[in-house]
Amino acid sequence: MRGLQSTTPLIVSLLLATIVSTVTSRFIVEKNTVKVISPEELAGEREAAIANYGIPNYGGTLTGVVVYPDSKTNGCEDFNTKFKSNSKRAVILLVDRGDCYFALKSWNAQNAGAAAVLVGDNVDEPLLTMDTPEESFETEYVANITIPSAFTEDLKKQLKKSNQEIVVKIDWTESMPHPDERVEYEFWTNSNDECGTRCDEQMDFVKSFKGHAQLLEKGGYTLFTPHYITWYCPEAFILSKQCKSQCINNGRYCAPDPEQDFDSGYDGKDVVIENLRQLCVHRVANTLGRSWIWWDFVTDYHIRCSMKDQKYSKDCAEEVIKSLNLPLDKIGECMGDTSADKENDVLKTEQLVQVGHGGRGDVSILPTLVINNIQYRGKLESTAVLRAICAGFKESTEPHVCLTPDMETNECQDNNGGCWKDNKSNVTACQDTYRGRICKCPLIKGVQWEGDGYSSCKAVGPGRCSANNGGCWSESKDGQFFSACSDSNVNGCKCPSGFNGDGYTCVDIDECKERTACQCNGCSCKNTWGSYDCKCKGNLVYIKGEDTCIAKNMSTFGWFLTILLISCVIGVGVAGFIFYKYRLRSYMDSEIMAIMSQYMPIDNQNIEINTVREDAHA
Repeated sequence: MRGLQSTTPLIVSLLLATIVSTVTSRFIVEKNTVKVISPEELAGEREAAIANYGIPNYGGTLTGVVVYPDSKTNGCEDFNTKFKSNSKRAVILLVDRGDCYFALKSWNAQNAGAAAVLVGDNVDEPLLTMDTPEESFETEYVANITIPSAFTEDLKKQLKKSNQEIVVKIDWTESMPHPDERVEYEFWTNSNDECGTRCDEQMDFVKSFKGHAQLLEKGGYTLFTPHYITWYCPEAFILSKQCKSQCINNGRYCAPDPEQDFDSGYDGKDVVIENLRQLCVHRVANTLGRSWIWWDFVTDYHIRCSMKDQKYSKDCAEEVIKSLNLPLDKIGECMGDTSADKENDVLKTEQLVQVGHGGRGDVSILPTLVINNIQYRGKLESTAVLRAICAGFKESTEPHVCLTPDMETNECQDNNGGCWKDNKSNVTACQDTYRGRICKCPLIKGVQWEGDGYSSCKAVGPGRCSANNGGCWSESKDGQFFSACSDSNVNGCKCPSGFNGDGYTCVDIDECKERTACQCNGCSCKNTWGSYDCKCKGNLVYIKGEDTCIAKNMSTFGWFLTILLISCVIGVGVAGFIFYKYRLRSYMDSEIMAIMSQYMPIDNQNIEINTVREDAHA
């Protein structure tokens, strides 16, 4: 974050009006920890306040030796030397508070080879945030500070107690909340591009960070929201020339005059209107599923519509909007009537969220970056901010950009991070994260491994045999392969037939020696790997299932008898079928005739009746 540009008395009064209205105004100190590792008798942990300049190592740690200079202990002058430790560890320089800017102490320490700076507080008071000095020619060094700095309790007493090097670890791993797989961050900015070095630094950041921001947003890894600070004009000054030139909606929303000249150039109200337009660009783009377009609009507007080129206007803004294929009418509806004497829903919301809530303090200076509701401390630089955002992801959910060699150290490369690993299949439980590593049994090609991740992992479930044979025994020999893993079982190992063991080690069974096979009369047994061979005497053939021997070849007479027997069986079957069919048909015919005779005379029946009658008359 940076200090606000120089202000006129009116701007100060506007700012005070806002501060008075927010009774709960507060400033939050963002912290890390400083832990003494050795010597053991001094071991302990203390809090430290992260400085608002330099580059904090969000998500990481720094281990080094605390060095207190013999002279120039306040760090306000160039040390004219390079500090080194006897153990070749990094130097963390401890300097006294007072006499000059905090940032100057860090700058001199950086030039003297320090990897970090601790400013010891000799006053019994709550920790405070070391901020940047007011912008001037003499403070240009602030932008070049790249080492982290922190404000903590004085460690000189501990240094005096020990004749050994004091090794400490500065820890930022928990300085950024990391609750889930999505990072939410806000950027409080301004469309004014005539506020000097501050505005230039702010726009340089937007341009350099745009690529990262859009990739993260498109991938669903982040939720980004831009914000713009406004003040309101006290009621007693609403009709003044100053309020009319710097405010819209009858003094409700104001911004400083870019040139601090109310009679020339652009007015503060021009800035407020453009801020409102940029807010609406984001809102409308978000409803279209293109929230990342805000970054394109802001950078394009700065290039095409700058104040310096006298193109900071509605017409130029609308040309940029058209080029990005955004609906002008929707953005106009969002902006509303800026001349009306009523609240503007968008800007009213902005003033409400300026007030701190949760773990975030009030936003009163520009630019301010808030990540997971924590104010980012340090240099507003693309890589530094990306590191802070990467620290906001829950471990193992970080996007690929956070795990590149330029961003972090892969701790799985050193002794596999102390996690379980199967060297044969190259399966490891070590998962590299931005803040370190976790030991967790993996899911590989649909196969889940289970275990503690440190000493063991085993494949379970369907398909487990394809993953290192499910951790079971397997072996190939003489062109044969045997395995103790079965996909039909979701876990466990069982030696296959012909082997004994627990499934993780299997040994061939000697069936001949144990007399469990080939026990027929006249058989000879020979053990093989995973089975056995049994031979019979003469021309006999061994039948394994019956453990018996039969003749290998049959005589001609035997074959004749076999064929004759088969022919007889077939002949009997055919004859039986024909006989059965004839008998069935005869039976059915007789039944049908018996039924029909009850309903109609049949010729044979009439002849029989007539013959009887003639005989009766005779």
